[in-house]
Amino acid sequence: MADGPPERPGTRGSARPDLDLVAEAQVVDRTRELVPVGRPLQSVRPRDDPRRSDVDAWGRSEHLRAMTRRLYDPLYKHWFRVEWEHFDRLPQTGGALLVANHAGAIPPDAPAIMHGIETELGRRVYGLAENLFRAVPVVGTLWARGGGVAAHPDNAYRLLHDEGELVLVFPEGTKATGKRYSERYQLHRFGRGGFVEIAMRAGVPVIPIAVVGAEEAMPTVFKSTRLAKLFGVPYVPITANMLMMGPLGLVGYFPAKFRLRVLPPVHFDVAPGQERYSRSRVMDESERIRTTVQDALYDMLRARRSIWFG
Repeated sequence: MADGPPERPGTRGSARPDLDLVAEAQVVDRTRELVPVGRPLQSVRPRDDPRRSDVDAWGRSEHLRAMTRRLYDPLYKHWFRVEWEHFDRLPQTGGALLVANHAGAIPPDAPAIMHGIETELGRRVYGLAENLFRAVPVVGTLWARGGGVAAHPDNAYRLLHDEGELVLVFPEGTKATGKRYSERYQLHRFGRGGFVEIAMRAGVPVIPIAVVGAEEAMPTVFKSTRLAKLFGVPYVPITANMLMMGPLGLVGYFPAKFRLRVLPPVHFDVAPGQERYSRSRVMDESERIRTTVQDALYDMLRARRSIWFG
């Protein structure tokens, strides 16, 4: 996959970093207002704003997010029993790129991360989503209303630099969610380091998060290539949940206990806003972050006594 779509007139620079999730996605050109930290997550708009809904320029609805949080909270607290380590490493102000390992046929890690930060820190989190996922009817709209944004470098830059938001990205992409259970907690390469380059360009830190538990919540036993070709998707997973629970297994997760460890923020000693950054430096930083997350996962797994009780 190329490093990004061809440069368009009027865009910044001649080379655009690639987030390694999607090469072509629609860019959102509008801006929106910020909600001060410590205040309830709700839409804040000027009095002369003609919009009548609470949907912001990125498609996020604070009303839907609030409803989702109420519905998801029992699952978060009593089913997955999510526990955080070093939660205080998350910034209370300013932009930051959150980078985590990814797993599960229908990944449960993104909702857990977003819910925990929004309820405990009081800050919004925008998740970068693949264009394929966003293109699914109804699902794509609901994901956007819940804080999903097309994984395009321009979108990430504006959220991080211009609006000072928290942005969540999974650099492994579909390689992670397509892993079989036998490959659990073995991280794939973090793409070509596009997330590092966008963080450098925006002048924000990368904050790695190691997630344990998602691999067991909906493990993939095998993948159907025939169905994948039929539906035009990268893979169609057959999960242990489906085999044990039938149709209910499409939405039913196993009650694996989640532990999330926030690792020390990674700051880059480079000037922001440059058109190009050293490719070798970007790749080295990407691999260093991947190794840091992998080592943390191994450490957490050694300390874990039970999949179900932690």
